[in-house]
Amino acid sequence: MAHEPEVQDRGQRPGQQPGERPGERPGERLARLLRRWWEEAGSVSGGTRPTQQALASRLGIDQTTLSRYLNPKHASTAPPRVVEALHAHLRAPAAELERARELCRAVLEENSGQAAAVTGPEPTDAADAAGGTGGRDTSDRPGRSRWVRPTLVAAAVVLAFVAGAVVRDQYTPHPRTAADGVAAGAVPASGAPLEWPLLKKRKEDQFTRGRALQHLLRAHGYEVKADGFFGDETRDAVMDFQRGNNLPSDGKVGKDTWPELVKPFGRGADGHAVLALQELLHNAGQGGTEVSGKFTAATAEDLRFFQNSHGLRPNGHADVDTWLALLVFQRPPAGAPAYQGSTSPLPSTPA
Repeated sequence: MAHEPEVQDRGQRPGQQPGERPGERPGERLARLLRRWWEEAGSVSGGTRPTQQALASRLGIDQTTLSRYLNPKHASTAPPRVVEALHAHLRAPAAELERARELCRAVLEENSGQAAAVTGPEPTDAADAAGGTGGRDTSDRPGRSRWVRPTLVAAAVVLAFVAGAVVRDQYTPHPRTAADGVAAGAVPASGAPLEWPLLKKRKEDQFTRGRALQHLLRAHGYEVKADGFFGDETRDAVMDFQRGNNLPSDGKVGKDTWPELVKPFGRGADGHAVLALQELLHNAGQGGTEVSGKFTAATAEDLRFFQNSHGLRPNGHADVDTWLALLVFQRPPAGAPAYQGSTSPLPSTPA
């Protein structure tokens, strides 16, 4: 029995369940749990284990995305809605659904903590920093009480000022200028501001970003095919949009044009701008987002999950910061998505 505390010390976290490995992060533990559900599905009375391809089809996601969710070594984490659908389709033990939900929440908390960690650890006590005490208690040092209270008061005043500035900035509208090129607040955990991707005329399929661009052009009244191919038709529409918005009409979509193309909206919206958002959200590593053109409660839930995972305010709205992050954090697609029914036509193919 003496060896049991040592297992805890070697990395086993409080609340760790049987079958979970010590020291694993929540995302790894969730993927291991989902994989076990899939591997044990055939052992359920009267059940057979579906192939990953068949299971992905039932969930409305591609097989590559599902494989990521079932792989503890991959960084992708299944969103709550997909987890619940997997639990139902695989007839997993009822008691394990809540555990999976807990792990989903733990992943979001961990991601939020990593985003906050970019500011660095909390400063140590000023006396320890100056005296090099290494964190030892110095409360009994002579004269320390003379300056602790004034220092704390000054710190409180500074914090109150900063908090007021943050709140004011949060609720004060900021004009978007083409020169900015980056939406305010869209900063990843690395601390470097995100940059709008550059799309221009090319023969190659530009996949999700290309279709999102074309859907946004359609939302502004341009009749272009949303096939991912940036040909003459798309370039001409871009140039006309640029001229109409006093932008350099070079036919390239980058830091000047994207902020004017994207549209903010929320629950209840519909149309091509919503299709663009759902396309990007579906391919951003989550999968499972229905591309319907209607901004439903499920779309809002998936969007909040994405926002939380990337250090954005999880408001469930398609604001400029969210559009920017969605355009940046796109996974390389293998081809046209399954919901399109077939491979995207070449530009020369009649509509």
